[in-house]
Amino acid sequence: MQENSAIILLAEDNKFLRRAAESALHSHGFTVLTASDGEEALKLAGCNAPDLILLDVVMPKMNGFDVLRLLKREPATSAIPVIVLSNLEQHNDIVTARELGAAGYWVKASVGLEELVERVQTALAENTKS
Repeated sequence: MQENSAIILLAEDNKFLRRAAESALHSHGFTVLTASDGEEALKLAGCNAPDLILLDVVMPKMNGFDVLRLLKREPATSAIPVIVLSNLEQHNDIVTARELGAAGYWVKASVGLEELVERVQTALAENTKS
């Protein structure tokens, strides 16, 4: 197990995917906060200042694009890197995420759990350099 002190906020409404990703990240030493809808994600981000947010797009109460827009508007959360993790593969969704300030866009179906952990580690390392 690799030790990480980073806090990851995982916003995913699918319980199975949320638990699997949480377990994989936790097993690599990350502290993982989870949200099952957009409103909960926004509250957790504001209260906990995570180091990275993994954000689904299609969620109840508030979609990921609206959450991203609000995160980037608030001074307390605007600097937190947000990776959109979605099954939406349309070019315009990727463009929208980037325009709203996402640091990346990963298609869930293309990313296994170990790769997810590796990508999170890389994203965190890149963010500490900048």
